[in-house]
Parts: sequence; structure tokens; C-alpha cells
Amino acid sequence: MLRSLYSGISGLHAHQQMIDVTGNNIANVNTVGYKTQSVEFQDTLSQMVGAAGSPQGTMGGTNPSQVGLGVRVSGINSNFSQGSAQTTGKSGDMMVQGDGFFITRQGNEQMYTRAGSFSFDANGTLVTSTGQPVQGWTAVDGKVTASGQPGDIKMPLGATIPPAATKSITLKGNLTSDFPENKLATEDVVSIPVKVFDKEGATHTVTAKFTRAIDPNRASGDTPDTTWDVALYDQDGVAIPGADGELDLTNGKAIVSATDSPAAGELDKDGNMKLGDYQVNMADITMYSGQSDARVFSTDGQTAGALTSLAYTVSDTGEITGVYSNGLKQTLGQVAMATFKNPEGLEKVGNSTYRSTVNSGYAQVGQPASAGMGQVISGALEMSNVDLAQEFTNLVVAQRGFQANSKIITTSDEILQELVSMKR
Repeated sequence: MLRSLYSGISGLHAHQQMIDVTGNNIANVNTVGYKTQSVEFQDTLSQMVGAAGSPQGTMGGTNPSQVGLGVRVSGINSNFSQGSAQTTGKSGDMMVQGDGFFITRQGNEQMYTRAGSFSFDANGTLVTSTGQPVQGWTAVDGKVTASGQPGDIKMPLGATIPPAATKSITLKGNLTSDFPENKLATEDVVSIPVKVFDKEGATHTVTAKFTRAIDPNRASGDTPDTTWDVALYDQDGVAIPGADGELDLTNGKAIVSATDSPAAGELDKDGNMKLGDYQVNMADITMYSGQSDARVFSTDGQTAGALTSLAYTVSDTGEITGVYSNGLKQTLGQVAMATFKNPEGLEKVGNSTYRSTVNSGYAQVGQPASAGMGQVISGALEMSNVDLAQEFTNLVVAQRGFQANSKIITTSDEILQELVSMKR
């Protein structure tokens, strides 16, 4: 039989595989996280017709004469280039920007995917759209320990945060250096109400009162006193015992102590003054001309809260932050990410997931946005990286290659027909 007949058959088979791969790429043009594939051909073994000969005396050398035996598919490679972002606005949708894969669990086996369409199921487990649990670390008291083995991420619905008493208050703003408009005034008073929490989480209001003495015999051009008396009053207007001191605003700025243990009623080196049960930071209070606008900048403490809803956000490091009923936000967990030395060595197992192989290397697991890991974009999905223009071109090339190889078979058949006709 003619060798060309079998060469044509191998060509048909190879180009059929090229059409299959190209068709699969086109079919997955809108598949989240899909990575396009390409086919590479190589020739098969060649039959030796004449061996090579070395130069002998006056005769030159001869080259080998070989007849090729067809073509075969040498490999089907995946292109892991970045796909574009498709914004969804859904908190559970996550996209890897850069290298890396999300880790999922199928039974006892770890799988890897770029498709980040996740949600919490009825048990509070973060899962893929096909129900595979997403792997990462569940936070304990708002802290994530990423050094351990990744596991299922649980949303602790019903978990509570205990109340905490207010211990720290920060005040900022300006206390005026101008004299009161009332010429008969003997003091200038600025009161700042502060909302605080007790140890049971109940809210109260204490008032920080700043008082500056005014000389009733002051003359035009007199320099105002730069020392303000500071005191805290409870919600009934009663002075809190031990909650008083002096704030020195020489040259318009608060004068702080050089040590962490100043005298009672003075600012320490960080600008904090011990007033009763509270540390009040007044390092940024100034004394310049203009209106007094000193105000509360921040306080700590909280009421008790419970995690009663699935409202959450995801950071670029994959941290999932939940919102409790008291308005406090706390880290609930963090998704894990894996990279490979040879991503093209991964094996596709369906559902947009991959399995590691002996040629992909072991998974290097870590936190998103850490060394070698891509970052997470929340509210977006990675689109397929299929280039339709390229795929349709490949489809035409494969079709013409298939047609050309079919002509080889047709021509070989005609030659065989002529050979058979010689007997007539």
C-alpha cells in the first residue's frame, strides 16, 4: 500500500484534533476563568531509503534519503495569560489579578481554579457554584493564622462579640486664643460631649470641659492665658473624681511630657492624659485665633454584637470581613492561594478546575498578594482569555489542512485504482 495513504490519514487525525481544540475554545468563550488551548504538530518517524555516506577518496559524501510517515499531535498547551475583568458587584465573586489559583476541595483531594464565583451555603461554608468548599483559614477572634493547613472557610453566623468599656478618647481641634466678646467674662468655657460605653456595653455621655481663666482687668493687646483646666463630668453634670488636669498650649500647641509617666493631670510623651478611667489624647489640640472647634475624633469601646447577616466584604489580600449588628467589622477568614512552577502541567478535571500532576510541581500555598501570589479583586470575575479572531483563523487553517490531507487519500486511491486497472 502507498505510504502517502497513511500519511493522509495521520494528517486527517491531527487536523481533526486541531478542529476539536479550536471548537472547544470557541465554545468556552464566555466561561469564567477558562484558559485557551493550542495544538502543536510534529512529524512522525521517517523511513530510511538511503543512508548517509561519508566522503571516500575522490567521491563526495551522500546525504540520507528518508520518506516521512505522516504527522502527529505533539502537545496541547494551555495559555494561562490574564483574562479581562467582568465586574459583577457581588461580594462572593473574586478574581485573581496575577499568578495563582483558588484552592477548592473535592472529597479529600485539593483542586485548583481561576473561576472565583463563590457564595456561602446554608451551613455557612464558602463554596463554588458546583458546591466544592473553598479552602483558606477561618479567623479566631478576628485573627487569621495563615501558617496552618488551609481548610473550609466557615461563616460563624450567630457568633457574638462581647461588650467592651471605653478606655481611650481622642480629641482634636482648636481652642480659641481670642478673648470672649463679653467684656465682663472672667472665664472661657468649651464643653465637648463624648459618647462612651461601660463594661456591660451600655452607652453614656460624659462631658470634657475646658476652662480658661480671663483677667477682668485685661487691657487691649494683653496676651491670653495659654493654660486650660480640663475636667470630665458625668451625664448628671457631676465632676468625675480624679478626672481633672491642665492643658498647656504655649505657642498654640500642646506641651507634652518627655516621659511615659508624667505628673498627674499632664500629657505624656504621646499626648495622653489620664482622666479618671479614660486615657484622653489631646496632642493635636491647638490654640490659635478663631472659633473654638475642638471635638471628639475617636473613642474605643463597643456594645455587644452578633453576626446575623451574610453582609461581608473581601480585601485584595483575600480577607473576608463581616459586619456585626453593633456596626463593628471583624475578619472572618481569608482565602488561600496556590502557585505552581509549571502551571501548564496541570490536568483539567472539569468544572473549571485543575489537578496537580508530576510535571506541574507541588502547590506553593500562601496568602493572596504575598510574594509570587496575585491579589484578589472583589466583585469581579476573570473572563475567558479566548481570542475569537485568532480561533476563527485557526478554524480556517485546520479546515484547509483537513481538506488537503483528504486530497492525499483521494489521490492515493486514484493511483491504486490505476494499478488495479493494469490487470484488465
